[in-house]
Amino acid sequence: MSADWDPGSPDVHRDQRVAYDRQRTTCPVAHDGSGTWTLFAHGDVVAAANDAKTFSSRVSSHLNVPNGMDGDEHAAYRGIVERYMGPDRVEALAPTCHAIAADVIASTPRHEVFRAVTLGARFAVRAQSAWLGWPAQLEDTLVEWMADNHAATRSGDHVLTAQVAQRFDTIIRSLIDRARRTPGDDVTTQLLAERVDGRHLTEEEVVSILRNWTAGDLGSIAVSLGVVVHFLASHPDLQHQLRTAAVAGDRPVLEAAVEEILRIDDPFVANRRLATVDVEVAGRTIRAGERVVLNWTAANRDPAVLGDPDAYDPPAHAADNLVFGTGPHACPGRALSLMELAVATSELLVATSRIEHAPGQEAVRETPPVGGWSRVPVLLG
Repeated sequence: MSADWDPGSPDVHRDQRVAYDRQRTTCPVAHDGSGTWTLFAHGDVVAAANDAKTFSSRVSSHLNVPNGMDGDEHAAYRGIVERYMGPDRVEALAPTCHAIAADVIASTPRHEVFRAVTLGARFAVRAQSAWLGWPAQLEDTLVEWMADNHAATRSGDHVLTAQVAQRFDTIIRSLIDRARRTPGDDVTTQLLAERVDGRHLTEEEVVSILRNWTAGDLGSIAVSLGVVVHFLASHPDLQHQLRTAAVAGDRPVLEAAVEEILRIDDPFVANRRLATVDVEVAGRTIRAGERVVLNWTAANRDPAVLGDPDAYDPPAHAADNLVFGTGPHACPGRALSLMELAVATSELLVATSRIEHAPGQEAVRETPPVGGWSRVPVLLG
Protein backbone atom coordinates (compact mmCIF):
# COMPACT_ATOMS: atom_id res chain seq x y z
CA MET A 1 0.00 0.00 0.00
CA SER A 2 1.36 3.42 -0.85
CA ALA A 3 1.66 5.91 1.95
CA ASP A 4 -1.18 8.43 2.26
CA TRP A 5 0.24 10.24 5.29
CA ASP A 6 3.74 11.64 5.73
CA PRO A 7 4.30 12.87 9.32
CA GLY A 8 7.65 14.31 8.24
CA SER A 9 6.31 16.43 5.40
CA PRO A 10 7.20 20.14 5.21
CA ASP A 11 3.53 21.07 5.72
CA VAL A 12 3.45 19.33 9.09
CA HIS A 13 6.63 21.07 10.18
CA ARG A 14 5.40 24.51 9.09
CA ASP A 15 2.12 24.38 10.97
CA GLN A 16 0.83 21.14 12.41
CA ARG A 17 -2.73 22.40 12.79
CA VAL A 18 -3.13 23.36 9.12
CA ALA A 19 -1.60 20.08 7.95
CA TYR A 20 -3.73 17.99 10.34
CA ASP A 21 -6.91 19.87 9.41
CA ARG A 22 -6.27 19.17 5.72
CA GLN A 23 -5.40 15.52 6.39
CA ARG A 24 -8.54 14.99 8.45
CA THR A 25 -10.59 16.24 5.49
CA THR A 26 -8.80 14.36 2.72
CA CYS A 27 -7.85 11.09 4.44
CA PRO A 28 -9.03 10.81 8.05
CA VAL A 29 -7.62 7.29 8.52
CA ALA A 30 -4.17 7.35 6.98
CA HIS A 31 -1.33 4.89 6.54
CA ASP A 32 2.31 5.98 6.47
CA GLY A 33 3.57 3.07 4.41
CA SER A 34 5.56 1.49 7.25
CA GLY A 35 2.89 -0.15 9.38
CA THR A 36 1.48 2.84 11.27
CA TRP A 37 -2.03 4.22 10.94
CA THR A 38 -3.12 7.65 12.17
CA LEU A 39 -6.69 8.56 13.09
CA PHE A 40 -7.56 12.25 12.61
CA ALA A 41 -11.35 12.50 12.99
CA HIS A 42 -12.90 13.21 16.39
CA GLY A 43 -15.33 10.29 16.26
CA ASP A 44 -12.67 7.76 15.23
CA VAL A 45 -10.23 8.96 17.89
CA VAL A 46 -12.87 8.84 20.64
CA ALA A 47 -14.03 5.37 19.60
CA ALA A 48 -10.48 3.98 19.59
CA ALA A 49 -9.58 5.61 22.92
CA ASN A 50 -12.63 4.00 24.51
CA ASP A 51 -11.93 0.54 23.07
CA ALA A 52 -8.85 -0.60 24.96
CA LYS A 53 -9.40 -4.24 23.99
CA THR A 54 -9.03 -3.50 20.29
CA PHE A 55 -6.56 -0.63 20.63
CA SER A 56 -4.08 -1.63 23.31
CA SER A 57 -1.81 0.78 25.18
CA ARG A 58 0.89 -1.89 25.49
CA VAL A 59 3.02 -0.23 22.84
CA SER A 60 6.44 -0.57 24.47
CA SER A 61 8.55 -3.33 25.97
CA HIS A 62 9.53 -0.97 28.78
CA LEU A 63 7.57 -0.80 32.04
CA ASN A 64 5.14 2.12 31.87
CA VAL A 65 2.90 2.40 34.95
CA PRO A 66 -0.03 2.75 34.39
CA ASN A 67 -0.01 4.27 30.88
CA GLY A 68 1.30 1.15 29.15
CA MET A 69 -1.18 -1.23 30.76
CA ASP A 70 -4.69 -2.42 29.92
CA GLY A 71 -7.72 -3.89 31.64
CA ASP A 72 -7.70 -4.88 35.30
CA GLU A 73 -3.96 -4.33 35.64
CA HIS A 74 -4.30 -0.76 34.41
CA ALA A 75 -7.27 -0.13 36.71
CA ALA A 76 -5.37 -1.36 39.78
CA TYR A 77 -2.36 0.89 39.23
CA ARG A 78 -4.47 3.82 38.06
CA GLY A 79 -6.40 3.62 41.32
CA ILE A 80 -3.13 4.30 43.14
CA VAL A 81 -2.24 7.21 40.88
CA GLU A 82 -5.65 8.86 41.19
CA ARG A 83 -5.41 9.04 44.98
CA TYR A 84 -2.66 11.62 44.65
CA MET A 85 -4.55 13.82 42.19
CA GLY A 86 -7.97 14.04 43.82
CA PRO A 87 -9.80 17.31 44.61
CA ASP A 88 -8.52 17.52 48.20
CA ARG A 89 -4.90 17.15 47.11
CA VAL A 90 -5.32 19.70 44.34
CA GLU A 91 -6.95 22.29 46.59
CA ALA A 92 -4.31 21.80 49.29
CA LEU A 93 -1.57 22.50 46.75
CA ALA A 94 -3.25 25.54 45.12
CA PRO A 95 -2.02 28.21 47.62
CA THR A 96 1.54 26.97 47.23
CA CYS A 97 1.23 27.15 43.44
CA HIS A 98 -0.09 30.71 43.71
CA ALA A 99 2.96 31.69 45.76
CA ILE A 100 5.34 29.95 43.35
CA ALA A 101 3.76 31.59 40.30
CA ALA A 102 3.81 35.04 41.93
CA ASP A 103 7.49 34.63 42.78
CA VAL A 104 8.46 33.44 39.29
CA ILE A 105 6.49 36.25 37.65
CA ALA A 106 7.91 38.88 40.01
CA SER A 107 11.38 38.04 38.72
CA THR A 108 10.27 38.45 35.09
CA PRO A 109 11.30 41.86 33.69
CA ARG A 110 8.62 44.30 32.52
CA HIS A 111 8.88 46.00 29.13
CA GLU A 112 11.59 43.56 28.07
CA VAL A 113 11.19 40.62 25.74
CA PHE A 114 10.89 37.27 27.47
CA ARG A 115 9.86 33.78 26.41
CA ALA A 116 6.68 32.45 27.97
CA VAL A 117 7.87 28.83 27.74
CA THR A 118 10.88 29.70 29.92
CA LEU A 119 8.60 31.13 32.59
CA GLY A 120 6.48 27.98 32.35
CA ALA A 121 9.49 25.73 32.85
CA ARG A 122 10.53 27.41 36.11
CA PHE A 123 6.97 27.38 37.41
CA ALA A 124 6.46 23.73 36.43
CA VAL A 125 9.61 22.54 38.18
CA ARG A 126 8.85 24.41 41.39
CA ALA A 127 5.19 23.36 41.46
CA GLN A 128 5.93 19.70 40.81
CA SER A 129 8.74 19.69 43.37
CA ALA A 130 6.42 21.17 45.99
CA TRP A 131 3.79 18.53 45.22
CA LEU A 132 6.22 15.62 45.36
CA GLY A 133 8.28 16.88 48.29
CA TRP A 134 11.47 17.26 46.26
CA PRO A 135 14.24 19.65 47.40
CA ALA A 136 14.33 23.18 45.99
CA GLN A 137 18.04 22.73 45.24
CA LEU A 138 17.05 20.38 42.41
CA GLU A 139 15.44 23.17 40.37
CA ASP A 140 18.36 24.01 38.08
CA THR A 141 19.09 20.32 37.48
CA LEU A 142 15.49 19.67 36.42
CA VAL A 143 15.29 22.78 34.23
CA GLU A 144 18.49 21.72 32.48
CA TRP A 145 17.16 18.18 32.06
CA MET A 146 13.93 19.53 30.52
CA ALA A 147 15.93 21.41 27.89
CA ASP A 148 18.08 18.35 27.13
CA ASN A 149 15.06 16.07 26.94
CA HIS A 150 13.33 18.47 24.56
CA ALA A 151 16.39 18.57 22.32
CA ALA A 152 16.75 14.78 22.38
CA THR A 153 13.09 14.27 21.45
CA ARG A 154 13.38 16.66 18.52
CA SER A 155 16.61 15.04 17.30
CA GLY A 156 15.04 11.64 16.72
CA ASP A 157 18.27 10.11 18.03
CA HIS A 158 17.12 7.07 20.03
CA VAL A 159 20.49 6.60 21.72
CA LEU A 160 20.55 10.20 22.92
CA THR A 161 16.91 9.99 24.03
CA ALA A 162 17.68 6.85 26.05
CA GLN A 163 20.67 8.51 27.69
CA VAL A 164 18.60 11.53 28.72
CA ALA A 165 15.86 9.25 30.05
CA GLN A 166 18.42 7.32 32.08
CA ARG A 167 19.62 10.59 33.62
CA PHE A 168 16.09 11.28 34.81
CA ASP A 169 15.73 7.78 36.27
CA THR A 170 18.97 8.35 38.18
CA ILE A 171 17.54 11.57 39.64
CA ILE A 172 14.34 9.77 40.65
CA ARG A 173 16.20 6.88 42.29
CA SER A 174 18.25 9.33 44.36
CA LEU A 175 15.02 10.96 45.54
CA ILE A 176 13.53 7.57 46.42
CA ASP A 177 16.65 6.76 48.46
CA ARG A 178 16.29 10.14 50.20
CA ALA A 179 12.64 9.41 51.03
CA ARG A 180 13.59 6.02 52.47
CA ARG A 181 16.36 7.52 54.65
CA THR A 182 14.34 10.48 55.88
CA PRO A 183 10.64 9.73 55.31
CA GLY A 184 8.26 12.66 55.50
CA ASP A 185 4.65 13.53 54.79
CA ASP A 186 5.20 13.97 51.06
CA VAL A 187 3.93 12.20 47.96
CA THR A 188 7.19 10.38 47.20
CA THR A 189 7.35 8.88 50.71
CA GLN A 190 3.67 7.93 50.61
CA LEU A 191 4.07 6.25 47.25
CA LEU A 192 6.69 3.91 48.70
CA ALA A 193 4.05 2.57 51.09
CA GLU A 194 1.50 1.80 48.36
CA ARG A 195 0.47 -1.79 47.69
CA VAL A 196 -0.90 -3.64 44.67
CA ASP A 197 -2.04 -7.27 44.59
CA GLY A 198 -1.15 -7.57 48.29
CA ARG A 199 2.46 -6.43 47.93
CA HIS A 200 4.38 -3.17 48.02
CA LEU A 201 5.20 -1.51 44.74
CA THR A 202 8.62 -2.47 43.42
CA GLU A 203 11.22 0.24 43.00
CA GLU A 204 10.89 -0.10 39.22
CA GLU A 205 7.15 0.56 39.50
CA VAL A 206 7.68 3.60 41.74
CA VAL A 207 10.29 4.95 39.33
CA SER A 208 7.90 4.46 36.41
CA ILE A 209 5.03 6.26 38.17
CA LEU A 210 7.22 9.19 39.18
CA ARG A 211 8.69 9.32 35.68
CA ASN A 212 5.21 9.55 34.16
CA TRP A 213 4.17 12.21 36.65
CA THR A 214 7.18 14.41 36.09
CA ALA A 215 9.21 13.71 32.94
CA GLY A 216 6.21 14.38 30.73
CA ASP A 217 4.30 16.78 32.95
CA LEU A 218 7.16 19.24 33.41
CA GLY A 219 7.40 19.82 29.69
CA SER A 220 3.61 19.74 29.29
CA ILE A 221 3.01 22.53 31.80
CA ALA A 222 5.76 24.65 30.27
CA VAL A 223 4.59 24.32 26.67
CA SER A 224 0.93 24.72 27.69
CA LEU A 225 1.66 28.00 29.42
CA GLY A 226 3.43 29.12 26.25
CA VAL A 227 0.31 28.31 24.21
CA VAL A 228 -1.94 30.18 26.65
CA VAL A 229 0.27 33.28 26.77
CA HIS A 230 0.54 33.34 22.98
CA PHE A 231 -3.25 33.12 22.66
CA LEU A 232 -3.85 35.89 25.20
CA ALA A 233 -1.34 38.16 23.50
CA SER A 234 -3.19 37.53 20.21
CA HIS A 235 -6.65 38.18 21.73
CA PRO A 236 -6.56 41.34 23.87
CA ASP A 237 -10.34 41.36 24.47
CA LEU A 238 -10.23 37.87 25.97
CA GLN A 239 -7.13 38.86 27.90
CA HIS A 240 -9.05 41.74 29.48
CA GLN A 241 -11.99 39.46 30.28
CA LEU A 242 -9.79 36.87 31.96
CA ARG A 243 -7.80 39.52 33.83
CA THR A 244 -11.08 40.58 35.43
CA ALA A 245 -11.75 36.96 36.41
CA ALA A 246 -8.21 36.63 37.78
CA VAL A 247 -8.56 39.72 39.96
CA ALA A 248 -11.85 38.29 41.27
CA GLY A 249 -10.15 34.96 42.04
CA ASP A 250 -12.50 33.04 39.73
CA ARG A 251 -10.37 29.97 39.06
CA PRO A 252 -13.15 27.91 37.39
CA VAL A 253 -13.44 30.53 34.64
CA LEU A 254 -9.68 30.46 34.13
CA GLU A 255 -9.55 26.66 34.09
CA ALA A 256 -12.28 26.52 31.45
CA ALA A 257 -10.44 29.16 29.42
CA VAL A 258 -7.13 27.28 29.61
CA GLU A 259 -8.71 24.02 28.49
CA GLU A 260 -10.46 25.70 25.56
CA ILE A 261 -7.31 27.53 24.46
CA LEU A 262 -5.43 24.24 24.52
CA ARG A 263 -8.19 22.63 22.46
CA ILE A 264 -7.81 25.28 19.77
CA ASP A 265 -4.03 24.86 19.73
CA ASP A 266 -3.47 21.45 21.32
CA PRO A 267 0.22 20.84 22.10
CA PHE A 268 -0.42 17.20 23.11
CA VAL A 269 -0.31 15.92 19.56
CA ALA A 270 -0.85 12.19 19.80
CA ASN A 271 -0.79 8.92 21.72
CA ARG A 272 0.09 5.49 20.39
CA ARG A 273 -1.96 2.29 20.41
CA LEU A 274 -1.50 -1.25 19.04
CA ALA A 275 -4.30 -3.06 17.21
CA THR A 276 -4.98 -6.43 18.84
CA VAL A 277 -7.34 -7.72 16.11
CA ASP A 278 -8.19 -6.78 12.55
CA VAL A 279 -10.53 -3.80 12.72
CA GLU A 280 -12.21 -1.54 10.18
CA VAL A 281 -12.19 2.21 10.79
CA ALA A 282 -13.92 4.53 8.32
CA GLY A 283 -13.77 1.89 5.61
CA ARG A 284 -10.10 1.04 6.05
CA THR A 285 -8.79 -2.20 7.54
CA ILE A 286 -6.18 -2.03 10.27
CA ARG A 287 -4.52 -5.41 10.83
CA ALA A 288 -3.72 -6.97 14.19
CA GLY A 289 -0.25 -5.93 15.31
CA GLU A 290 -0.19 -2.66 13.38
CA ARG A 291 0.56 0.58 15.18
CA VAL A 292 -2.16 3.22 15.55
CA VAL A 293 -1.71 6.89 16.39
CA LEU A 294 -4.57 8.88 17.91
CA ASN A 295 -4.09 12.46 16.74
CA TRP A 296 -5.63 14.59 19.50
CA THR A 297 -4.70 17.89 17.84
CA ALA A 298 -6.67 17.05 14.70
CA ALA A 299 -9.60 15.55 16.61
CA ASN A 300 -9.87 18.65 18.79
CA ARG A 301 -10.35 20.76 15.66
CA ASP A 302 -12.89 18.57 13.86
CA PRO A 303 -15.66 20.88 12.54
CA ALA A 304 -18.05 17.92 12.25
CA VAL A 305 -18.21 17.95 16.05
CA LEU A 306 -16.96 21.37 17.13
CA GLY A 307 -18.04 23.70 14.33
CA ASP A 308 -15.48 26.44 13.71
CA PRO A 309 -12.36 24.94 15.33
CA ASP A 310 -10.89 28.38 16.05
CA ALA A 311 -14.01 29.73 17.76
CA TYR A 312 -13.38 30.33 21.47
CA ASP A 313 -16.43 28.95 23.31
CA PRO A 314 -15.59 26.95 26.46
CA PRO A 315 -19.17 25.96 27.44
CA ALA A 316 -20.08 24.78 23.94
CA HIS A 317 -16.92 22.69 23.48
CA ALA A 318 -16.32 21.34 26.99
CA ALA A 319 -18.05 17.98 26.49
CA ASP A 320 -16.06 17.20 23.33
CA ASN A 321 -12.70 18.62 24.42
CA LEU A 322 -9.98 15.96 24.16
CA VAL A 323 -6.99 17.90 25.52
CA PHE A 324 -6.69 15.41 28.39
CA GLY A 325 -7.82 12.42 26.36
CA THR A 326 -10.86 10.25 26.92
CA GLY A 327 -11.67 6.68 27.88
CA PRO A 328 -9.88 4.52 30.44
CA HIS A 329 -6.54 6.17 29.70
CA ALA A 330 -7.76 9.77 30.02
CA CYS A 331 -5.18 11.82 31.91
CA PRO A 332 -5.68 11.31 35.68
CA GLY A 333 -3.81 14.56 36.30
CA ARG A 334 -6.35 16.78 34.51
CA ALA A 335 -7.51 18.58 37.66
CA LEU A 336 -3.95 19.08 38.91
CA SER A 337 -2.70 20.36 35.55
CA LEU A 338 -5.64 22.72 35.06
CA MET A 339 -5.19 24.12 38.55
CA GLU A 340 -1.49 24.76 37.97
CA LEU A 341 -2.07 26.38 34.58
CA ALA A 342 -5.01 28.47 35.79
CA VAL A 343 -3.02 29.65 38.83
CA ALA A 344 0.00 30.60 36.71
CA THR A 345 -2.22 32.39 34.19
CA SER A 346 -4.10 34.17 36.98
CA GLU A 347 -0.94 35.44 38.65
CA LEU A 348 0.44 36.60 35.30
CA LEU A 349 -2.75 38.53 34.50
CA VAL A 350 -3.01 40.08 37.95
CA ALA A 351 0.63 41.21 37.81
CA THR A 352 0.23 42.91 34.42
CA SER A 353 -1.92 45.47 32.66
CA ARG A 354 -1.26 43.94 29.24
CA ILE A 355 0.52 41.09 27.50
CA GLU A 356 1.49 41.70 23.89
CA HIS A 357 3.66 40.18 21.21
CA ALA A 358 7.13 41.68 21.05
CA PRO A 359 7.29 43.86 17.93
CA GLY A 360 9.61 42.57 15.24
CA GLN A 361 10.04 39.18 16.92
CA GLU A 362 8.19 36.19 15.59
CA ALA A 363 6.73 33.39 17.68
CA VAL A 364 8.05 30.01 16.54
CA ARG A 365 5.87 26.93 16.40
CA GLU A 366 7.39 23.67 17.54
CA THR A 367 8.08 20.92 15.04
CA PRO A 368 6.81 17.34 15.48
CA PRO A 369 6.83 15.21 17.51
CA VAL A 370 6.50 18.06 20.03
CA GLY A 371 3.54 20.47 19.81
CA GLY A 372 2.85 24.04 20.87
CA TRP A 373 5.29 26.93 20.65
CA SER A 374 9.01 26.75 21.30
CA ARG A 375 9.43 30.52 21.28
CA VAL A 376 6.81 33.06 22.37
CA PRO A 377 8.49 36.46 22.70
CA VAL A 378 6.13 38.83 24.53
CA LEU A 379 6.20 42.08 26.48
CA LEU A 380 4.52 42.58 29.85
CA GLY A 381 3.04 45.93 30.75
